[in-house]
Amino acid sequence: MTTTLRTIRGPALFLAQFIGTEPPFDTLPGLAEWAASNGYRALQIPTNAPHLFDLARAAESDAYCEEIRAMLASFGLEISELSTHIQGQLVAVHPAYDALFAPFAPEPLRGDREAMRAWAVEQLGLAAEASRRLGLTRHATFSGALAWPYLYPWPQRPKGLIETAFQELAARWRPILDRFDAAGVDLCFELHPGEDLHDGTSFARFLEAVDHHPRCAILFDPSHFVLQQLDYLAFIDRWHSRIRAFHVKDAEFRPTADQGVYGGYADWIDRAGRFRSIGDGQVDFGAIFSKLSQYGFDGWAVLEWECCLKSPAVGAAEGAVRSRDYIIEVTDRPFDDFAGISLTEREARAVLGVTTKE
Repeated sequence: MTTTLRTIRGPALFLAQFIGTEPPFDTLPGLAEWAASNGYRALQIPTNAPHLFDLARAAESDAYCEEIRAMLASFGLEISELSTHIQGQLVAVHPAYDALFAPFAPEPLRGDREAMRAWAVEQLGLAAEASRRLGLTRHATFSGALAWPYLYPWPQRPKGLIETAFQELAARWRPILDRFDAAGVDLCFELHPGEDLHDGTSFARFLEAVDHHPRCAILFDPSHFVLQQLDYLAFIDRWHSRIRAFHVKDAEFRPTADQGVYGGYADWIDRAGRFRSIGDGQVDFGAIFSKLSQYGFDGWAVLEWECCLKSPAVGAAEGAVRSRDYIIEVTDRPFDDFAGISLTEREARAVLGVTTKE
């Protein structure tokens, strides 16, 4: 089967790590102007900061959506995707993490697990409708986690525990997936440690549990694959049909005599595996962009800055240039077209030495 080659769009920037209290990082126009000045063409916008982007208003008002789009267009920008990473996390929270994730919800709901989950589900529904009104076709989120505390099988996991966890996770997400389907938007789960969907095996289990829902998709971020020591290039070969969003983020893994993947509870700066600015880590972005282009990925290359060493300002400026340099303007014809010939069926059979049937 021949895949239609498509040029990856970009560079785009995920705003979550750049929102601040001082100009230009305290307003969406300020962030937009700053991002554009660094060479970005699109923004991935988190939806948990109403002073920047009012999700509820966007879900009900075409006029507000057009206002946002026009403002971004004035800086030469558009929206790559909306993000509900924070809200998606609250769709499924193991009790061990109640206190740590409570600040993700509005203050009046904190401490009430079901109220926080109901709010999160409502937020995802608003995001589906807002994406539709904005003309977007992809959305970024987290799956949340019920089974994560049992990642390592000690003590031995009771039979049926993981199956029950994924059945419940699927039951919570299936109505949300249907809501996104009605809006014509793919729901892209970032495969991320701390989430029940963190690698290919866990995603496959979830995909089966939601009956291979057409809107169940992947946000591919190779940095998390480096830290888990997974083959991120083979992953693209395996899952390219479900990869519909892409974070450009680098990482390095340098095991020592004292620590490996688990990190020994060390701070990020001292971990064997740590996030780096693009180009400073070990991710082979040239190979990644080649594979995604080969398989016809036509989404945005969205830089997510997370680095334990480099400043965000430098990381963002460098990231725009490096991301843009990796993008392959795909060819519209085979490189050996100059030597091509055409054959009739009779001529083809003659070339093959096959007797022509009269």
